[in-house]
Amino acid sequence: MNKGTRFGFALAFLVVASVLGIAIVALTSKSDTQVAENSGTAQTASHGKPQVGGAFELVAHTGQTVTNADFAGKYMLMFFGFTFCPDVCPTELQVMTSALEELGPVADKIQPIFVTIDPERDTPDAMAQYVAHFHPSLMGLTGTSEQISQVAKAYRVYYKRVEDPSSAAEYTMDHSAVVYLMGPDGAFLKHYGGATSPEDMAKSLKKYVK
Repeated sequence: MNKGTRFGFALAFLVVASVLGIAIVALTSKSDTQVAENSGTAQTASHGKPQVGGAFELVAHTGQTVTNADFAGKYMLMFFGFTFCPDVCPTELQVMTSALEELGPVADKIQPIFVTIDPERDTPDAMAQYVAHFHPSLMGLTGTSEQISQVAKAYRVYYKRVEDPSSAAEYTMDHSAVVYLMGPDGAFLKHYGGATSPEDMAKSLKKYVK
């Protein structure tokens, strides 16, 4: 397979993964009217925000246990992936890195976070080596399979192990590819798909980060 074909496949997968992730976020959004109908109470119609985010307890690439409470007061720019990811994950993390670099001092208010969906291979040491290739403040988070399942569910992240006997890695991970922006109070603010450029992400972040 030539370089152009590989790039085409990578780009196509990134777009599909992003669309899948955005669809998952959209499907979890409920309006006040929908909630009222389910409870049998009449309310004025209004649009709700996607139900994304929640409490978590994971292990940072430094080996320290962290929870969502540790990020209170800071914006979180979060992406879920895995270190063996050949194209999508490094691409998205580089977009995040470039966007934060473009923000200048404003970026100090944002904590970039990379959460693995492959805890079997992504130990704290493996995460430490990986995040070192991106923004200096990028934090890698891992944990037990149960902990990762819990945080992925809270953030509406799709992932699935796919066996690959032809690869030395033995398996890969299918997953949605969406970057989440969470507010200082932990509330969901915005998501970015795979087609988002560093410039567009930086421009958007400036609107939210105060």
